Amino acid sequence: MKIECAKCVVRDWARSDKGALLRFANNRNVWRNLTHRFPHPYTEADAERWFSFLESMAEPTHWAIEVDGYAAGGIGVTLGEGTYIKSAEFGYWLGEPYWGRGIMTEAVRLVVPHVMSRFDLIRLESPVFEWNPASMRVLEQCGFVREGVSRASGLKDGQVIDQVIYAFVGRTAS
Repeated sequence: MKIECAKCVVRDWARSDKGALLRFANNRNVWRNLTHRFPHPYTEADAERWFSFLESMAEPTHWAIEVDGYAAGGIGVTLGEGTYIKSAEFGYWLGEPYWGRGIMTEAVRLVVPHVMSRFDLIRLESPVFEWNPASMRVLEQCGFVREGVSRASGLKDGQVIDQVIYAFVGRTAS
């Protein structure tokens, strides 16, 4: 996949992105806003595991966000199974030097319709830690609706934290 935006390019990850991945992912402020699946510190071994995971996929569901020629972030979905086959968890991250420039809003706005259509989804769900209002604004600007708060549902950085649940709901089941 390759989606050209005014401020970025959303494209498949490549092993040649390893240096940029290590540079932007190994950041405590980035890690603090992501789930336990995103390690800190982010090491070469973590990057290798990431690329091996991507290479094992039948079809990519995670993509790089390229800014200024670097893979400066990532965006993707974890597809649901069984009862949740029409849903996916949606997530993203961006290297801290690029925060506040509208890059993520643009990437989310363009990736959402692609994943909804490509994977025949009805719902994307994106939980956000309560201390991350910037991510909440991105989702709201891209048509996600705040559905509620899962109180004391996460433990991150040694702190029990609420998660604000956002969802994008497309067409209804046929």
